[in-house]
Amino acid sequence: MIHYFLLINRAGKCRLQSFYDATKADRALIIREVSNTILSRSSKMCNFFDYRGLKIVYKRYASLFFVAAIDPPDNEFVTLELIQQYVEVLDNYFSSVCELDLVLNFQKTYYILSELLMSGEIMETSKKVILQAVQAQDQAEMEDG
Repeated sequence: MIHYFLLINRAGKCRLQSFYDATKADRALIIREVSNTILSRSSKMCNFFDYRGLKIVYKRYASLFFVAAIDPPDNEFVTLELIQQYVEVLDNYFSSVCELDLVLNFQKTYYILSELLMSGEIMETSKKVILQAVQAQDQAEMEDG
């Protein structure tokens, strides 16, 4: 299970946070500690580490770190592949995604993540299906508004 999913920039600012079981009181502390740990790690270090009984898996793309907290028995490489899928869907949707796209279109960023994950479980892995769902949502929004 994925307990939370974060996007953190190189300055340590959280650009997306999706928690599936943490209390509100814990969230700020988790974001601060996880981002500080990731930012202090060398690029030559492994992309996962233990934190509070969970395994943190992360990958850097340009100026953003995509972070997922998983259960210890879960496979880190499957999680890295999930992160890769998310980045590819974002890249396809935004035509070469950048941090500014994610900030200005945060609703779409969350919507795409919700097509990929639900309650911390992987729901869809097909980029094509996810993009079709997002495009259908865009079409419905255009018809309504």
